[in-house]
Amino acid sequence: MQIQIINGPNLNLLGMREPEIYGISSFEDYFNELENRYPDIAFSYYQSNIEGEIIDKIHETGFTFDGIILNAGAYTHTSIAIHDAIKSIYSPVIEVHISNVHARELFRRHSMLAPACKGVIAGFGLDSYRLAVESFLIK
Repeated sequence: MQIQIINGPNLNLLGMREPEIYGISSFEDYFNELENRYPDIAFSYYQSNIEGEIIDKIHETGFTFDGIILNAGAYTHTSIAIHDAIKSIYSPVIEVHISNVHARELFRRHSMLAPACKGVIAGFGLDSYRLAVESFLIK
């Protein structure tokens, strides 16, 4: 099984950015934990602050990978282009958020991406990614 994880803007700052919301671990450290926990899954990780690069990665992996875990950050609430990219591929996409976006600012409560995704997981910290992995293992 191949799973692509894509993180959007500002998620390169995990471990430093607003630790009261996002925690103190870097994503790279958590990614290593995922690889160790699921040795039979080939994970790929990509992060970009640029919308078009996220779309390019969705196009690149969305026809051959078994699934994509996408935390599009703030693009979740604004990007019709990422929505359309998700609709254009074959691989199922799980939208993930570290924080409970529904307990935060009003603008974070609407996802432009959710209607195009297989599911949405939010509010479980970095473990939201693990839960997304588990969703791909359910047959």
